[in-house]
Amino acid sequence: RGIAYNKKGLYDKVISDYTKAIEINPQYAVAYYNRGIAYNTQKLYDKAIIDYTRAIEINPQYAKAYSNRGLAYYKQGLYDKEISDYTRAIEINPQYVEAYYNRGIVYNKKGLYDKASQNFYKAGEFFEKQGNTEMVMRAFELAKKLK
Repeated sequence: RGIAYNKKGLYDKVISDYTKAIEINPQYAVAYYNRGIAYNTQKLYDKAIIDYTRAIEINPQYAKAYSNRGLAYYKQGLYDKEISDYTRAIEINPQYVEAYYNRGIVYNKKGLYDKASQNFYKAGEFFEKQGNTEMVMRAFELAKKLK
């Protein structure tokens, strides 16, 4: 039900449903993750970070939770924590294209242009394998601008 509410933009109901799921099973990492997404969408970044962190505690191999927590850190300007989370997501899943792309964005924001370019290039390669032409163009264009 939480997924259906999410598609309709009913985030209070999403949060309520996943909170109930967590009460039933406090070890349900996906419920924390999905509730974190709802909090993130509502710009409740502290709560989102808490839920992503709990999902990671339950499942330390949850690459998406690291990546989404990185996005929440970005919104708070916590760039070093964000980089750390994207790096961990990539360690878990070396083909996690969004983590490379987002890490490129934060490296660029920090003025670490060589690292940003490397991450955009790597993301572009993975987007190409996925057949995502729009993101291939975007990633390679960003990489070229920084070289």
